[in-house]
Amino acid sequence: MKYLQLLIAFIVFPLVTSYDMSHDYYVGVTEIEYAQEQKSLQIISQIFIDDFEELLRKRYDEDITLAPDNKPEIIDDYVNRYLSDKLKISINGNPVEFIFIGKEYKDDITYCYLEIENVSNMKSIEVVNRVLFDIFPEQQNIVRLKLLGKNKSFLLVPDNDKCMLNFD
Repeated sequence: MKYLQLLIAFIVFPLVTSYDMSHDYYVGVTEIEYAQEQKSLQIISQIFIDDFEELLRKRYDEDITLAPDNKPEIIDDYVNRYLSDKLKISINGNPVEFIFIGKEYKDDITYCYLEIENVSNMKSIEVVNRVLFDIFPEQQNIVRLKLLGKNKSFLLVPDNDKCMLNFD
């Protein structure tokens, strides 16, 4: 019986320890939608929790863990600082600042909620999205724009991190 347990342990242990929890692709999605009544751009940025956590550890705090009850104010500050640095939006050629509303975790994704207020007379929008490019060279960011009756998606990569949509 003891030999059987040892045999099982020798078979199961390598299988369990060799299992790789990482994913083979690095993709983030940022959706930007114009809310006509509020005259604002509502932004949702979706980032894999494990990738975002790795980045925040390298940049700000090596002990940080992205979890709902773990230091939410500190994590919000880190997330806001990082996104403010890596996600840039210009309207009609003028840079605009977003407001960080908050974040939530669903499954393996961090959902970051942002808003740009007082948006009117929009003729063009430019989005630069460098989220996670600094630590994952294979990262790709999809930007989906739903603005003034136009729906457009862009795939951004480290060598091409900018997209623009004109309204004529």
